[in-house]
Amino acid sequence: MFSKKLEVYLDNAATTRVDDEVVKAMLPYFTEKFGNASSQHVKGTEAKEALEKSRKTIAKAINADRTSEIIFTSGGTESNNLALKGLFFWNKDNKTGKNHIITTKIEHDCVLNTCKWLETQGAKVTYLDVDSEGFANSKDIESAITDKTFIVSVIHGNNEIGTIQDLETIGKICKKKGVLFHIDACQSFTKTDLDVKKQNLDLVTLNGHKIHGPKGVGALYIKDGISITPLAHGGGHERKLRSGTENIPGIVGFAKAVDVANKKDTKKMYELRDKIISGIQKISNVKLNGPTGEKRLCNNVNISFNNIEGESIGGYLEQLGIYTSTGSACMSDSLDTSLVLKALGLSPVQSNSSLRISISKYTTEKEVEYLLENLTKIVEKLRKISPLA
Repeated sequence: MFSKKLEVYLDNAATTRVDDEVVKAMLPYFTEKFGNASSQHVKGTEAKEALEKSRKTIAKAINADRTSEIIFTSGGTESNNLALKGLFFWNKDNKTGKNHIITTKIEHDCVLNTCKWLETQGAKVTYLDVDSEGFANSKDIESAITDKTFIVSVIHGNNEIGTIQDLETIGKICKKKGVLFHIDACQSFTKTDLDVKKQNLDLVTLNGHKIHGPKGVGALYIKDGISITPLAHGGGHERKLRSGTENIPGIVGFAKAVDVANKKDTKKMYELRDKIISGIQKISNVKLNGPTGEKRLCNNVNISFNNIEGESIGGYLEQLGIYTSTGSACMSDSLDTSLVLKALGLSPVQSNSSLRISISKYTTEKEVEYLLENLTKIVEKLRKISPLA
């Protein structure tokens, strides 16, 4: 049908290419400075110094007061589990009477499934609706808080539709009501401004592989003074909250990815994102899912084509070397309708016709033009043979 000319990776919300500078920073910690950070000799000291330097870099990036507030984990899923389960069991063990969690219907699966499991352990969970662009209503959050609420957990930048929640407003409500505020910032970190003081954040989930760092490493910011029950027990690493030998090469790479992130790359992504949206909206009968402008992640485009399957579009694009997603990569092998798109009010037909295009700092103008040129042709072809068109 079409001739393949380029290889274009547009699934950066799933994972990103590791930055060359990140790889360079990591390499010595595999072969030269390979010590265990808990060892007392010179090799251990080298690793410990790298660990604490990395912790300082990440703490500074979110304006945390203390480097000790950064707990390294294996990634976003573990950080979210540690935050929610750790707080729930601490409250349960200390008989505080607090067992209520407030979250939204558009959270990442690791939060939604953690909440569902915690319900089997005695937790009460309120799953809030969002509006047609994916925004949680701050008044709904405030009215849902009770004397048993111990945490409000909200995804900052949505992984499917790019909606960026208003942290400052939600943070003020949580502070006023005396409940903790946790955010999943895996998609938004380094692409938006995160300030734990200004936004009244108590716990923040971060990870490396969404920002051109390595896979298998993340962090949880826990504000000083907050007590949680650890999920992994062992040698007492990471302030006794996450036992296990630290992944020093991964942590060094994570910190380097944070260090090299810059607003120039973010601006470029905004421009290319809007070019993609503008180009696709020239096709008839399409719908942008999520907001526009600065309320949307700079790298995210989610479009419903309304009468043709997103999987079919993605399949034709892949034949041309263009790699996209039909939703969350965590659910790419599932035929279930996206819970996020359902929460926005989309019908199953609209949801199944959606395509997620997520760019990175490496995406080029030429690649965007190649996408738009071929996407138009693919949609035209599929609509000619679709029984729904």
